[in-house]
Amino acid sequence: QVQLVESGGGLVQAGSSLRLSCAASGLTFSNYAMGWFRQGPGKEREFVAGITRNGGSTYYAESVKGRFTISRDNAKKTVYLQMNSLKPEDTAVYYCAGRNRGSSYFSVSLVDYWGQGTQVTVSS
Repeated sequence: QVQLVESGGGLVQAGSSLRLSCAASGLTFSNYAMGWFRQGPGKEREFVAGITRNGGSTYYAESVKGRFTISRDNAKKTVYLQMNSLKPEDTAVYYCAGRNRGSSYFSVSLVDYWGQGTQVTVSS
């Protein structure tokens, strides 16, 4: 069956960095646009970053643009989210997501597969 497994979350201080990884199995990885979403305490799940099937195009939420970078390695069936200059408002559960379409942008309603999520906590 399809699995998306996130790793790399943790507790860090504001201004520091984390790199999240999402390993995929059970699907033809190169056929899927991949993305990251997050859900903070008391908030709805929101789009963070997306990347096209071959990694040629990316799309970011305005709140993370310039600080976060999404990338993928199709040979390793893995998508990454490099998070720099972290802020307390970045605190959330981060979810890996896949969509069987080419666009780097997709909403919660368009996601075909979800990971279980990994907690990122940024202290002030």
